[in-house]
Parts: sequence; structure tokens; C-alpha cells
Amino acid sequence: MTALDVPVAAVPTATSPTARRRRSRRRAIRPGVALAAVFLVLLVVAALVPEWLAPQDPLALSPDGAFLPPGPGHLLGTDQTGRDVLSRIIHGARPTLILGLGATALAVTGGTLLGLLAGIGGRFVEGTLMRLVDVALAVPDLLLALVVITLVGTGTSNVLFAVAFASVPYYARIVRAQVHVVRRATYVEAATTLGLSRSAVIARHVLPNALKPLVVLATIRIGDAIANGASLSFLGLGTPPPAAEWGSMLSTGIQYISNDWFMLAVPGLAITLTVLAVTVVGRDLRRRSEGRAS
Repeated sequence: MTALDVPVAAVPTATSPTARRRRSRRRAIRPGVALAAVFLVLLVVAALVPEWLAPQDPLALSPDGAFLPPGPGHLLGTDQTGRDVLSRIIHGARPTLILGLGATALAVTGGTLLGLLAGIGGRFVEGTLMRLVDVALAVPDLLLALVVITLVGTGTSNVLFAVAFASVPYYARIVRAQVHVVRRATYVEAATTLGLSRSAVIARHVLPNALKPLVVLATIRIGDAIANGASLSFLGLGTPPPAAEWGSMLSTGIQYISNDWFMLAVPGLAITLTVLAVTVVGRDLRRRSEGRAS
């Protein structure tokens, strides 16, 4: 047998059946991801047009109908003042999503500016900012948000700002690392050689490429923002009653757990499912962006 007769292991090419199967597996939507996406779509609909889904006014009082069990008239029962729990859960989707999306948007903006400044600044600027970021990352998100609430006061907008502030260090560290990678790229060096100004290089090349990893991270951390916001509302620092907000509903429900455990279970389940759905979708986006089927 000559050397030419020795069988060589087939290497998958871009057009081979093995490669096509791998791409197909990456594109395929898993059942869990599909269920999470459907739940998020329903949540968005509930936030945009809650009156389409809510059977009753979430603030309508009916003392005679307090603590009613789930039934035909009230699918999830009523609370201590006779308000329909299902209607309040549906109307509570809007402040929950506003908090999660708003806090994430503010955190991405602040983290991008901080990371960009650290990446393009001098050694002293970068060292100072990154040491501050390291200190902030050493403190749990919720504790850091509580410190901010102590300084700026309570309320819905302050909770949103506090949750966003606690998330800024995560984005700043990633942007700073990406800026260093992009600055050493060949196309950036070529643009500089061709006489493109520093501001133009940053705006056209450095910033867009540094922001790419933030899309997936921001999607995953929306769930963290929702959970932290609900925790602060549970502590009485966010949206005050009688507004329909899941964290404050959870706080009220725990006071009447001996009367009706459903008042505690329903908002807790809503928060859990929302955070879980956002995390599942975000992790699937990360898997696809990394180009591997895990």
C-alpha cells in the first residue's frame, strides 16, 4: 500500500453535511427558548395594552369581595381590598418592563462612556477608573443600589437610577477591554495611517465594534434589573401602593399570607418567570453569537 492509498479522515468543510447539520442545530429554536419568547411577547402585550387582557380595573375596591379564592369571576382571586389579582398582575407588567429596560439602557450608556474613557485615556485615567470599577464590582448589586437609594431618596425613578448605577461597572469593564482589542486591529491602524482623525476613528471603528458584546450581556442583565427593582419595591423603596407593581404586591402579600397565600405566590411567580424567560432568551442569543451549539 502506497502513501496515496492510506485513508485520510474526512475534515468537515463549510458545505459538508456535518457542517450543515451543525449550522442547522445552531439555527434551530429549542422548545424552552420558544416558550420563553412566547411568554415575553405576552408580557410586552400586557405592558402596552393591559386593558385588552385585564378583566377588571386593577384599582377598583370591593371590600365585600376581599380574599376571594380563584374562581370564574376572579381567576386568581382577590386581595385584601377586593381588587382582582389577575388584573393587577397584568397592569404590573408595564412598570416592571419599564424598570428593567430603562435601567439597562441607562447602565449601558453610562458603562459605555466610562469604558470608552478608560480605554482611550492615559494610563492614569484608566488605572483610576478601573480601580473604582473593581471596588463597585466587589459590592453586590442590590447593596450598591440600596446605598444609592439612601443618597437620592425613594421612588420609582430613583429606584430605576439606583439599579442602573449598580450595573454600570459590568458594562464599563467589557467596553474598556473591547476598546483595547479594537485599537490594535489592522483596520484601525490603517484608518489612522490614512489620516483619519482620532475622534473619527473612535466614532466609526472603535465604538461600534466595542458595543457588539454589550447587546447579549444587556439582554441577560435585564432580568437582573427586574429582580433588583422588585426587591427594592418589596422593601418599600420603589413604587408605593396602591399602584399595581409586582414588588409592592409581593410586599403586601406577605402581610396577608395567613389569609390568602395566593396574594404572595402570584406576583412572586410572575417575577420568577419573567427573569427566567429573559435569561433563557439572552443565553440563547449568546450561544448563537458565539457560533456554537451548546
